[in-house]
Amino acid sequence: MSTVIQLAIVLGIMVLVHEFGHFAVAKLCKVRVEVFSIGFGTRLFGFKRGDTDYRLSLLPLGGYVKMAGEMPGEAKSDDPGELENHPRWQRVLIALAGPFANFLLAIALMTGVYMIHNEVRAFLNGPAHVDYVSLNTPAAHTGIRGGDTIVHYDTIENPTWDQVAVRSMLNLNQSIAFSYIHDGQRTNTKLFVEAKGGPENFTLDTLGFVPIMQDTPVQVRSLAGEENLPAARAGLQPGDKIVTLDGLHLHSVDALHAYLQDEAGKPVALVIDRHGATLTVTLNPVLGDAGDGTKYYQFGFLAVQPPVTVQRLPFDKAVVASWQFNKKGSLLIVEVLKRMFTRQVSVRSLSGPIGIGQQIHEAVDMPGWMPIIGLMAYISLNLGIFNLLPIPILDGGMILFLIIESIIRRDVNQQLKERVYQVAFVCIILFAAFVIFNDITKLSIFTKVKP
Repeated sequence: MSTVIQLAIVLGIMVLVHEFGHFAVAKLCKVRVEVFSIGFGTRLFGFKRGDTDYRLSLLPLGGYVKMAGEMPGEAKSDDPGELENHPRWQRVLIALAGPFANFLLAIALMTGVYMIHNEVRAFLNGPAHVDYVSLNTPAAHTGIRGGDTIVHYDTIENPTWDQVAVRSMLNLNQSIAFSYIHDGQRTNTKLFVEAKGGPENFTLDTLGFVPIMQDTPVQVRSLAGEENLPAARAGLQPGDKIVTLDGLHLHSVDALHAYLQDEAGKPVALVIDRHGATLTVTLNPVLGDAGDGTKYYQFGFLAVQPPVTVQRLPFDKAVVASWQFNKKGSLLIVEVLKRMFTRQVSVRSLSGPIGIGQQIHEAVDMPGWMPIIGLMAYISLNLGIFNLLPIPILDGGMILFLIIESIIRRDVNQQLKERVYQVAFVCIILFAAFVIFNDITKLSIFTKVKP
């Protein structure tokens, strides 16, 4: 229920802003707005002021602004308040106003984040230095090893880890150009971006990469509280630093876990730095629960988290940073759409209401404001760009018709336009059904029974 409420709040804000953009510009152009609705279907409650019925409707998965004379098939009149009696340039502005409002919302949200508190794991925006490569993975098959640096990934030269993650998601189950530096020598090869579990379960761990998340060794923050776990039995203490693990210099708990999985529970030798003194201990890892039903080998301690960078920018710099963030997100969305049409990205990567609800719930549970605000900005960008697609019923479809009419200098036949809208409506409904079904098949209850 909490996920449903969170989804309703977030989508409600997105839709409210989008429809207000249409509403405000329509009012400026003196178009009569008959309905301003959040949601579709049966009217639940609302109020009427002037010519407009402001309402909340039953299905909270969208919204609409109903303007006089807007729908194909309606009888035309000389009423100056009807949409069709206004110049085409005004109708284009009204159509653009909704997506534009979503873009403004995304910029405003991220500007606030950059001004108040933007916390990012430091290694994400740094060079792609590799800490450990898991055995028998796509990365291991290229010959790259811990301590190497990725210098080319897909189309990016000298990528950051953030760029490696993004380009991986864009090339699932495809081979990409891949180069790395080992002992000063560059190796140019190919990497197959394998995603057996589907896009929803893909991480860099799937490829075998574990990034260097900090320059310092892993440090024990506290023990897990159970005396029978290996760390407690071996006498590890808060503040201890793990200098080496079987002679390997690893820099994160992720790297430790990856190595333990490869060793399949074998005893490991640790060199510990305790307040300047060096100790050597041997631990026997035990299988623990990852929380999602899978098992992994562990020592039984909590580590000091890798460093983060915190930004608190003045307004002007925050706006610039927000613009860059949203520009990057917009270009990524456009590239995903382009790759879907060329079948380089699977339509299974799309998320509908259920998938978005899960993402929102996870973001809300994360510490800080950045995860949920960043996700809201990304959803707002998606909504704006999706509505600009030249599909009838969407804003982009309306703009397309207006451009065609401007070129031919007359209105498109009303019956033809009505038929096109009907076909488009059926296609949108089928598409929505597919996306929802796609969401349902990704639920854990179904993924666990897949062969």
